[in-house]
Amino acid sequence: MSGKSDECDRTLAFAEIAVGQMKALHQPAYPRNYEVWYAYATGYNPSLNQSINETLSRNGGTLTAADVDQIYETYLSPTRLSDRIDNVGNQIVEEIDQVMAMIDATVGSTSQYSKSLAHATQDLGSTQDRESVRGILENLVRATRSMEEQNSRLETSLKASKHEINQLHANLEAVRNESLTDPLTSLANRKYFDAALEKFIAESTASGEPMALLLADIDHFKAFNDTYGHLTGDQVLRLVAMALKQNVKGQDIAARYGGEEFAIILPCTTLRSALTVADHVRRAVMTKELMKRSTGEHLGRITVSVGVATLRKDEPGPSLIERADNALYAAKRYGRNRVMCETDPEVTSVSSAKVA
Repeated sequence: MSGKSDECDRTLAFAEIAVGQMKALHQPAYPRNYEVWYAYATGYNPSLNQSINETLSRNGGTLTAADVDQIYETYLSPTRLSDRIDNVGNQIVEEIDQVMAMIDATVGSTSQYSKSLAHATQDLGSTQDRESVRGILENLVRATRSMEEQNSRLETSLKASKHEINQLHANLEAVRNESLTDPLTSLANRKYFDAALEKFIAESTASGEPMALLLADIDHFKAFNDTYGHLTGDQVLRLVAMALKQNVKGQDIAARYGGEEFAIILPCTTLRSALTVADHVRRAVMTKELMKRSTGEHLGRITVSVGVATLRKDEPGPSLIERADNALYAAKRYGRNRVMCETDPEVTSVSSAKVA
């Protein structure tokens, strides 16, 4: 791996950008303001950046405290997703309550209609007069038409409610997906990765099927990011994410593990097959040439290093991650742009050196 010092330098660079933005806009360095501008500096949340840029353009290059608060609540607040889920849930409950009220009203009308039929039967049995029979039948026809109209209204209302509930369910699913997706790369985020890893380990342990984990890291990403800027760095992250998506299938899970590091969970996969997938990812990244969108400048190619490990009997997730990470560290140390697995001699020697 690139090491803790690289990560420290990169995050400090983002911090300097955030502080510089607050200085330029004469904003106090409150934690909320800093969090908004730090997120802006990283570029990991494109929607946040777009909102800030549009607000600055609309306000003549200024951003009020109310603007910052609104952006924070929309994109960064820890409760924003739960609030949206609660809101959709309340809407679903209201819609169901309306449906139940309509059904109750219809049940009442049906009961009344049944009584009308019973009375009409009794009256017809005891009436010989032609005009009286006609009057009874006319009343029955009116009651039947009224019942048909009410049933028609109920059917229309139920169809509308079904459509509304389906839409609310889709909104709820969208919120759920958002909470489990990395906004920059559209891969699974760390939260989803952690849950999926635990699930697949449990399934692998129960079934006895093999399982593999890949950890991939972009080579020299900090230098690239420093040279060309974080917007181009974001383009690199998306490119690598695309390569991962193209090489996963079925139950495989591709995730952004953190920063410029990615992970792929491969259920029902042997070490040999996992190494094949890892090399396909490495080659897919290496064959793509980067170009700066703003200038059309060709920036060359990027590479990734990949570490591979397979699940051992009764092994917890952190141990599997550590072994894949050791393999990744060895791939970095021994030249980058390569795939290494836990059984390679270089990995064993690196692991021993890290322990020492």
